Amino acid sequence: MDSPRHPLPPILLIHGLWLTPRSWEKWTERYTSQGYQVIAPAWPGLDREVEDIRTNPEGIAGVGLEEVLAHYEEVISGLDQEPIIIGHSFGGALTQLLLDRSHGRAGVAISSAAVKGVLPLPLSTLRSAWPVLGNPGNKDKAIPLTPEQFHYAFTNILTKEESAAAYTRYHVPGSARVLFQGAFANFNPNAVTKVNSANDRRAPLLFLSGENDNITPPKVNRANWRLYRKSSAVTDYHEFSGRSHFIIGQDGWEEVADYALAWASSNI
Repeated sequence: MDSPRHPLPPILLIHGLWLTPRSWEKWTERYTSQGYQVIAPAWPGLDREVEDIRTNPEGIAGVGLEEVLAHYEEVISGLDQEPIIIGHSFGGALTQLLLDRSHGRAGVAISSAAVKGVLPLPLSTLRSAWPVLGNPGNKDKAIPLTPEQFHYAFTNILTKEESAAAYTRYHVPGSARVLFQGAFANFNPNAVTKVNSANDRRAPLLFLSGENDNITPPKVNRANWRLYRKSSAVTDYHEFSGRSHFIIGQDGWEEVADYALAWASSNI
């Protein structure tokens, strides 16, 4: 006899580049306490503790978005029902790709990396990515950020002490291939990040952005949101004041987590 279906949909949390599922630790606890089944799988090569990945980053080197996307599709196929998908940074781009492939009951893209077709490239975005993109030889490597680079890209409105604590707790080297694939998508007709922005059948999608985000400023998130204007599927946008790219971990993360879940629950 089949086990009864859980009354609440599962929640799938997708982390971004330079982070691991540990970045969702507070969200996982908050949602689990509300009765949700929460799944936060690591990208391929990152299913280890942060400290181990820093010492031995080879497992993530050369991993591309194709492998990451296929991994999350496999995770979803093992669930007893379609999940609410919430992704941060490149996890937000993956959320968009998964919804376009008919996965998920609702999706929330937080400070999302841009998909193909999003044109704005602010200087702060370029500066945040330059430690990797500035050297084409990095493409198949796992590249870390320095504490100073992390502070500019992720935690620019936090104190140096708060930024250092976040760096120590959460930062790992990231697959440069993923960043190259995202950065040059508009020059590649077969880019992995290509979505059918006119897809009327995909699940509802919400974009959340932070006012002070250096990697994906509101301008980028709004352009990504407007990309879907030809679709009749629900597509919403909300901006939080006083938030950096580390919107999921800085003080006030609870407001973001609650907003994301309330919106998703009202749109499934």
